[in-house]
Amino acid sequence: MHYFRRMMDYEEQVALCALNKIFGYHPRLAMALIEETGSAAAVFSAPDLEVPGHPELAERVEPAMLDWAKGELTRIRERGFRFLAYKDSDYPAPLLEIPDPPLGIYLNGSTPPTQIFDLHPMVGVVGTRDLSPYGRTWCRKLVEGLSRAKVQPCIVSGMALGADGIAHQTALECGLTTVGVLPTGIDKIYPWQHERLAMQMVETPGCGLVTDYPTGTAPVALNFLRRNRIIAGLTRAVIVVESKSQGGSLMTARYAVEYGRDVYALPGRVDDIRSAGCNSLIHQNMAEIITTPEDLVARLGLGAPSRKAAVIGPNVFADALERQFGAGSIERAVGLGVQKNRGVTVEELSALMRQPFAATMTAVSTLEAAGFVRMDLLRRCSLAPEWE
Repeated sequence: MHYFRRMMDYEEQVALCALNKIFGYHPRLAMALIEETGSAAAVFSAPDLEVPGHPELAERVEPAMLDWAKGELTRIRERGFRFLAYKDSDYPAPLLEIPDPPLGIYLNGSTPPTQIFDLHPMVGVVGTRDLSPYGRTWCRKLVEGLSRAKVQPCIVSGMALGADGIAHQTALECGLTTVGVLPTGIDKIYPWQHERLAMQMVETPGCGLVTDYPTGTAPVALNFLRRNRIIAGLTRAVIVVESKSQGGSLMTARYAVEYGRDVYALPGRVDDIRSAGCNSLIHQNMAEIITTPEDLVARLGLGAPSRKAAVIGPNVFADALERQFGAGSIERAVGLGVQKNRGVTVEELSALMRQPFAATMTAVSTLEAAGFVRMDLLRRCSLAPEWE
């Protein structure tokens, strides 16, 4: 009897995996069919199946899709991934609260799903890829502030360049768990620049990568909207660091409002296009204004923050340089030189490093553009504010 029930569970999981591929952009339609027929497996044996408004989807509900799903589940199991159907006990509970939850999500992580989704309240941190120095600094400050909360949250973001990557990386540096929601299949990392970050997240207990896209899915524009709804659905609150007047961050915020989640936005200059979206969210009362990390922690109900400040230690700075430029790069060597000799000029740094002036100047300029150091008009070098 136990074996029979297990087989039935497997058949239902196969059917849900297939329906997730077919109805990925229309999960509500699939939910209606499952309710009408009694189970996901029954959808595939229903006679004269109709999907109002989408006859092309009804045509795809065929036995060949079940064969594909069996192969898909075998492929992901062999690679250490998991498929969590919405009927599974390990499926993230917050997603079941939204009107259009995915029929299933793929997970890549080194720890059980319950230790990823159930142990910490989830807070989304999103923003533009083209962060200003102000945005970079405050993205780090806010995540560091959350790390000092009595109840430490899990940071959820979309693995993109800019705010997403900084949020994930800062969470790891500060001892927070973090979850990345991919706009691709679980077997692909986008963008490629974050492959090392993604591996670090997968290997860190309590962290992981999720997506509702089948394996092999490439990053096309339409995929990002579907990804953004999962970020909003997983979290209890969404923080928007910087956003232009249009973009994925605003869509995530709008999904969050629709789902009844709290939204917070970092205000910016009225003439800065990278703050236009945040200022608009605040103006329309769609988001609460962020003033200090401590105030944010209090309003999120995470308990009084510790007075102990987060410290970006020398090893963290060195590791960040190595991830960005490589262990033996001149940029890493110059960056560490600036860290040890605050206020040093490029000329002095060149002499100290025994490097040609032109090479040292190029390295400093590269580090400045990447947000690691800053240089004044007299060519005096210091660490960028977020690394002080």
